[in-house]
Amino acid sequence: MGFPTTYLESAKFEFHRYKQYGDKTFEQLSEEDLFWSANENDNSIAVIVNHLAGNMLSRWANFLMEDGEKAWRDRDSEFEHPPQSKKELLDLWEEGWQCLFDALNSITPENFDASIQIRNQKHSIPQAINRQLAHYASHVGQLLFIGKMIKKDDWVSLSIPKGQSKIYNKKMFGENS
Repeated sequence: MGFPTTYLESAKFEFHRYKQYGDKTFEQLSEEDLFWSANENDNSIAVIVNHLAGNMLSRWANFLMEDGEKAWRDRDSEFEHPPQSKKELLDLWEEGWQCLFDALNSITPENFDASIQIRNQKHSIPQAINRQLAHYASHVGQLLFIGKMIKKDDWVSLSIPKGQSKIYNKKMFGENS
């Protein structure tokens, strides 16, 4: 595998990992939980998902031919008018990720060196991917943090639970390590 293929496979793996963190967070939360916020100035999970999906659909639809900030996108409204049910929210979440993965799957060795635009700024494909990976990771981290705040002691850890690193490492490295 050459650099473009190795890089793309690594990026896809990371995007899938962050999507899975979100999916596993949603599994632990009720519909009501998705709309909870600490105060009126904070974002709920629903608002964050609405923003992520809006960003994904704008950035990745026709990304090789059109600027990633689409004229139809109203970013400010993403923070004001999220979907009103868990089903609608999860459908939007899936739609955004599908758009991203379809775009990544359309990258070939022949178009890997193309320049794309985001807000009228030129980006290489790796720059655009890295930009969005960092953006999505930060927001998925927010989803997890809010979910953990809501669930408190009932939160099921999505990584190594607190105080269990030695047990995890023993499992990963073998009993005699």
